[in-house]
Order: sequence, then structure tokens, then C-alpha cells
Amino acid sequence: MADPSAVTLLELARRFPDEEAAARWFESVFWPDGVKWCPHCGGDDTHACKHPTMPYRCRECRGYFGLRTGTIMAKSPLPLLKWLYAIYLDVTAPKGISSVQLGKDIGVCQKTAWFMQQRIREGFETSAMRDQLRGTVEVDETFVGGKQPTRHRRDRRRYSAADNWGKTIVVGAIERNGRAVAVPIRSNDALTLTHFVRLHVRFASRVFTDDHGGYEDLMESYRHRTVKHSRGEYVRPGTDIHTNTIESFWSGFKRAFKGTYHKLSPKHLHRYLNEFTWRHNVRHLGTLDRMKEAAERMVCRRLRYRDLIMPNGLPSGANPQTAWLP
Repeated sequence: MADPSAVTLLELARRFPDEEAAARWFESVFWPDGVKWCPHCGGDDTHACKHPTMPYRCRECRGYFGLRTGTIMAKSPLPLLKWLYAIYLDVTAPKGISSVQLGKDIGVCQKTAWFMQQRIREGFETSAMRDQLRGTVEVDETFVGGKQPTRHRRDRRRYSAADNWGKTIVVGAIERNGRAVAVPIRSNDALTLTHFVRLHVRFASRVFTDDHGGYEDLMESYRHRTVKHSRGEYVRPGTDIHTNTIESFWSGFKRAFKGTYHKLSPKHLHRYLNEFTWRHNVRHLGTLDRMKEAAERMVCRRLRYRDLIMPNGLPSGANPQTAWLP
């Protein structure tokens, strides 16, 4: 039986046949109470005007604004209908959609589709301190990157075990039957892993990990238990202690990496992780609710193309978002 909360592509075309329908939907998301708040000063004393591109004006700060102002769509020449379909395709694909395929689907070039996706992903970042995980939480780290035997000869010479074969380390945490969070890190030592858990997991929660030595300090703040993967133990006999949930999460992410994206550079890896964890966290919502949640996160955010491609000075090419890690 089909999911009644799911919206097919044909239904989406019937709901949003033109640019006006897409604009009405974005207005209902950005201004749900009908009051057109000024994105410059936050005031509600606004009115319609005859400006050619900014149809609203704020009486308090005298600034002009439009539907895109103050969102990730600011100064985008693309029709709102293409943005709406890009959001739909992004939130409904279980393992994501490549920029090449998205470009073909909505009629833009691959570069434009990639920039659109990176801007949409910019809204998927979670607030660590506000959205801390709780209850029973599994924590694990993994390595993201190509396999050494399948690399080009010059890359096989360049990478070695000393730099994890050129792979990026990623650590994640997931609630049993709940939310997930994952970030790239520069080291999987005890200081880094302990700091990640304390930042993202509520104090005194049950925390299950493998027997990696970097998690030993968690006993001070959490009810920490381990499974000994080094001895072939994956479930503690007679208990619910295991890390199979986070292992399954990594399995799905790596299938998306290999089957959809094919390459995830360390510079932009954090956005792909944010997208994948967000999609996991809203999996219980219907299609339109997921689209609304994604669109709401587009407000008060901005990502310029020059900022997106700018070198950040870190040796690994990782985003400054990970600069808090030791």
C-alpha cells in the first residue's frame, strides 16, 4: 500500500504547475501568519510597493525586500519552481541525488545544480547544544575516501597508513530509534572523541561504543558500555549493548557515497553529512512536511559561490566548522 503522506512527482506537478504556485508555497513557509517580516531589521511594519525586483518595503528601516531576500536563494536568477523541485528531489531521494542528475531533471547545468544543492545543505546543520542526543546513544567513527588498491598509481604513492590512506575521519552518534549527528574530525584520539560526545550527547545518557581506546574517558560523565569488536563481539550476550544502529547508518551513507556521489571531498564533506543525518532525522515526516522543514531552514542563511570554493587554509581541506576539534 502506498504511503498516504508521500507525494509523487505527478502530484507535485499538479500542486505546483507554475511559478505563481511555487511563490505562494514559499510565502506560506516563510511568512506562515501572513505578516511579511522585514529580513533586514525584523520589523513587521511593511507594505507592498512598485519596486521592479523587491515588491515589499519596510517602514522602519526603509529597506526593500522580496521573497528571496534573507534566504539561501538571495540573488539567484533561477525560477522559484526550479528551487521547489530541487528541494523535492533532494528530500525524497533516500541516498541523495547527484548534481548531474539534478541538473538534467530541472534543466540547469551541473555547476548550477551543485551550487543549489550546497546552498540547500547549508540549512541542514544542527545546533549541538540545543539538539543534544539522549537516552541510549551509540557512537562510532569511520573513514571516508577511496580504497588504496583502486587508486591511481601516483595517489597510492602519496598516501600511506600514516595519514589513514588519504581518508577523512568521521565520527557520529545516533539515538536508538531516534536522531543522528555526524561531523568530520582531524583525529580519532581520546581528546577529540570525548569532546564530540560531550558536545552532542546529554550528560548521564547511556553511551555504547566499540572498544576503541579513545572512548575510555566517557565513564566519568556517561553510563558507558562497550562491545569488543577486536575479539569478534558485536552484541554483548544477554544485553542490548551493541553499535549495530550506527554501523547501519554508516553503511547507508557509504552506499550513497559510492552509488550516488562517487566522490566526497573533505572540503565539503560536512554538508553531505548534515544532509544525510537530517534526512534520517525527518524520516517519519511526510513529503510536504519534509519540504517545508527544508525550506524553513533556508531562512537567515547565505552561501556565496566565492565563499563556497574559497580555500580555507587547512591542510586537509576540511571546512572551518571542524576548527573547534583539537
